[in-house]
Amino acid sequence: MLLSLLSLLSMLSGCGAPEQEELQQWMQSERNSIRPQVKPIPEPGKFIPQNYSGENQTDPFDVEKLVSVLRGSQGPSPGSSALIEAELNRRKQPLESFPLDTMSMVGSLTRQGQLVALVKVDSLLYQVKVGSYLGQNYGRVLRINEAEVVLREIVQDAAGEWIERTSALQLQEDVSK
Repeated sequence: MLLSLLSLLSMLSGCGAPEQEELQQWMQSERNSIRPQVKPIPEPGKFIPQNYSGENQTDPFDVEKLVSVLRGSQGPSPGSSALIEAELNRRKQPLESFPLDTMSMVGSLTRQGQLVALVKVDSLLYQVKVGSYLGQNYGRVLRINEAEVVLREIVQDAAGEWIERTSALQLQEDVSK
């Protein structure tokens, strides 16, 4: 059976070779005879520079104009600078040197009738209570419950104003970092 299969394959391969050569010669002659028709590239037009006449007009990239539009043309609000001044005049706490996204709440406990959150940073555990400061945006803990630590941060908006925003650290159940 194997011998008959081999002989059949050798006969078939012998039959196809001359036609293949003829086909290759025809393909080569066709390639040599075909010349693509490419239109010539037109000459480029003459460049005429234009004078800028907007020197005395309003600069569209003026930062002062952008800030005034973002502020609503009313200048800095007196409360925004007072927000940050109080924070700059107090002593920083150790957890303020870490970004908030590197912290995770891993639990809570009650000490002297007050709920205390357990916050993990760089494989160290810290006890955090209401009034403590966390993160690099002047975050002050407002409230703690079994599921999260809610804090108020002071950040700059697009116009450079200091504003308050609320953030939270959620309880992380499986922290293996």
